[in-house]
Amino acid sequence: MSDLDLQSVVDGLAERLHRSVAIDDPSVRLIAASRHFGDEDAVRVRSVLDRSIEPAVTERLFALGIARWTAPGVVALDGALPRLCAPIRCNGMLLGYLWLIDEAGAFTESEIAAADDAATTAGTLLYRRLLLHERSKARHEAILRELVSPDTAVRDQAIEDLRAEQLFGDDFGHFTVLAVQSREAEEVAAAHQVAFEAALEEGVRPVTDDVALMVANRARGWILLIQRQPPATALVNAITERVTARLRRLTDPAARLAFGLGTTVTDLRSVALSYEHATLATRAALLLPGKGDLARWGELGPYELLLKLPVDDLRTPAVAALEQADNHDVLIDTLTAFFDHAGNVGRTATALTIHRATLYQRLKRIEHVTGCSLDNGDDRLLLHLGLKLRTLAAAYRARTRPI
Repeated sequence: MSDLDLQSVVDGLAERLHRSVAIDDPSVRLIAASRHFGDEDAVRVRSVLDRSIEPAVTERLFALGIARWTAPGVVALDGALPRLCAPIRCNGMLLGYLWLIDEAGAFTESEIAAADDAATTAGTLLYRRLLLHERSKARHEAILRELVSPDTAVRDQAIEDLRAEQLFGDDFGHFTVLAVQSREAEEVAAAHQVAFEAALEEGVRPVTDDVALMVANRARGWILLIQRQPPATALVNAITERVTARLRRLTDPAARLAFGLGTTVTDLRSVALSYEHATLATRAALLLPGKGDLARWGELGPYELLLKLPVDDLRTPAVAALEQADNHDVLIDTLTAFFDHAGNVGRTATALTIHRATLYQRLKRIEHVTGCSLDNGDDRLLLHLGLKLRTLAAAYRARTRPI
């Protein structure tokens, strides 16, 4: 089935009734529209230009219960002309809406019947499209999963399969993984699995000149960007914003996601590396305060090494001894500030609002407890990394479910 088949349904009904006709998807985003007959209003014009209408208008439509309609009905909204809404269904599934506009909202029985018949035909076409889309999506997801497999032979076969799909040309030589994970508890994320997948699909919509393929699994997923150039910051931000906004509309307005952007690679065989980096960057966004909702590999400093360590290894004897001797974290906070200010005593004392003599006393105490010398480069590195590992370990403990 092609878009022209659906367009012919719209155009045929419009010419027959001499009214403009539009078909939206279940989220009230425009799929097809006829020419106008002087009956358009601001809402229709906005829909044609932007392929969608304002969220406030969409919410008012859904508040009228149109998603539950099984027969055509008239919709009247403030600031818009009355319109006939004919739900498009097939096999009991809502696939969209067919719209007619009338200034008086006076639709004849024959017009309503014609619209209903057209909606039935559109339903069959959209259902076929849905089946093809689901088959294609399942195929692409299977290939992507194998593309990041630890088995080299499996990855090589996935590369052949992906090229056989002919989704992109030879000039598309930059591959970047954007990973995403829900911050919610396991039971909440599982309950919103469908919404999470819908949100990811919304995220790939801004990718128009390039190719974006996605994988979704319960509360986590990832998008493979296949492009001529490395992804622009604006595009990555647009994807994350759309995914988050869509999830919030479908679930909880306060829902938050963690995103991780992996390394851009120029070889399909290296997509597994970009995936690994994106996954670790997502972990940084989940665990590390101050990283925000999007963490980018290459901007995580020492955590790019530390995040690879097993959870059981996130502890050093020196920092463990310091914790045991420091019930109120005074020494821990002092050492953290000392490293944050590159070992500058004056700035560290100012940041802690203590006298320099007090700071020197604490530093001596730290050296005594840990057995390390702050004048020794290796000892400094050991203590600094120990504090970073302590931050990670605390974040892991605070998680309600595994990462």
